[in-house]
Amino acid sequence: MQRAIYNILFTLALPLIWLRLLWRSRNTPAYRRRIGERFGRIRLPEKFDPARSTVWLHAVSVGETMAAAPLVTALHAELPDLQLVVTTMTPTGAERVRQQMGDAAFHHYAPYDAPWIVRSFLSAFRPKMLILMETELWPNAIRLARRNGLKLLLANGRLSEKSLRSYSRFHGLSQNMLRDLHMICAQAEEDAARFRELGAASVRVTGSLKFALHGVGEQSRPLAPIAGWKGDRKLIVAASTRQGEEPAVLRAYRDCLAAYPRTLLLIVPRHPERFDQVYQLCAAEGFVTARRSAAGTFGADVRIVIGDSMGEMMQYLAGADIAFVGGSLVDTGCHNVLEPAALGLPVTIGPSRFNFAAVCELLEDAGALRGAANGRDLGVIWRELLADDCERQRMGAAGKAVIAANQQALELTLDEIRRLL
Repeated sequence: MQRAIYNILFTLALPLIWLRLLWRSRNTPAYRRRIGERFGRIRLPEKFDPARSTVWLHAVSVGETMAAAPLVTALHAELPDLQLVVTTMTPTGAERVRQQMGDAAFHHYAPYDAPWIVRSFLSAFRPKMLILMETELWPNAIRLARRNGLKLLLANGRLSEKSLRSYSRFHGLSQNMLRDLHMICAQAEEDAARFRELGAASVRVTGSLKFALHGVGEQSRPLAPIAGWKGDRKLIVAASTRQGEEPAVLRAYRDCLAAYPRTLLLIVPRHPERFDQVYQLCAAEGFVTARRSAAGTFGADVRIVIGDSMGEMMQYLAGADIAFVGGSLVDTGCHNVLEPAALGLPVTIGPSRFNFAAVCELLEDAGALRGAANGRDLGVIWRELLADDCERQRMGAAGKAVIAANQQALELTLDEIRRLL
């Protein structure tokens, strides 16, 4: 009964979903491109070979795609004849697939979870395995994949208390969905316990794939223009900021300038459609603001740079002295705290951290991360770190040590994939 209700509601919602994509495409035209892929107009990539074995890996957007990148790279190296089709829901996720996976994977937008749309996708690509990332649990995709003989694995599985409560409201549907999975590779014991509480039968704690950071070695050099922007100033990078978060970041930065006027702030909004909005906000607040996309270097009067580019986050962070990770001063659960930690930076965040709860706890316990309650509190932390070179170095070294001690997740997840394949 719950599945029937789900299918009816999802079908009725499809016209609204289509309209929402068109609405979002006003600011981000990429939402309009290839829109048919989402609704069952499947386009096989030019070099896709239907005769070869194929694995379907589904990630939502940037975060899940980044976690999947080391897994895709390892599978491609180990099984070069295996075709990997990676699906995402967002254009930013699609761009990360192109940037980080290259020829190792084909990209296709994820089919919406209506039965006839999923059937079209499965019929076209004929995968032998479906790997889902983190909490991407779609009832029809899972049920139809299982009925078509696919092996199903949830990689980097996480389940917050909030998500547990949401899934528990539809216990029958959730239980059947989880029992269709052949294996759940959970990030932490707490995640594994919640999956079992919902009815999952096969769960193994493998750790977080996000510790297997992709591309850190290649991207650990600062972006070339940063030296010109900084001069002899300290640089704070506010990474992946979300709507409503920048005012608090600017409050913290203004407090810093009062004590340390030779400090530069680089803000990298999470979503490209907000680049102009954030630039205008900073300028309206009285800060001399520049854009990464502007040619040349900037004068010493520039206080804030907007990182209006894609794929350069690690290079931004590599030139920083302090990192703030966005999505944490608003209730969106925090973004990837491991990237700045891998580069030896002191990490600062706001109070919302449910997407990276276990990772944040590890870093905090090691003294590599400090949490702020609000913008004012964040300003206090930044001032303390700007005043103490040794403390910044100590925090950075502690973060690197935590990452070095948690490198087992990729190999343990690959073990489960090998077993199922």
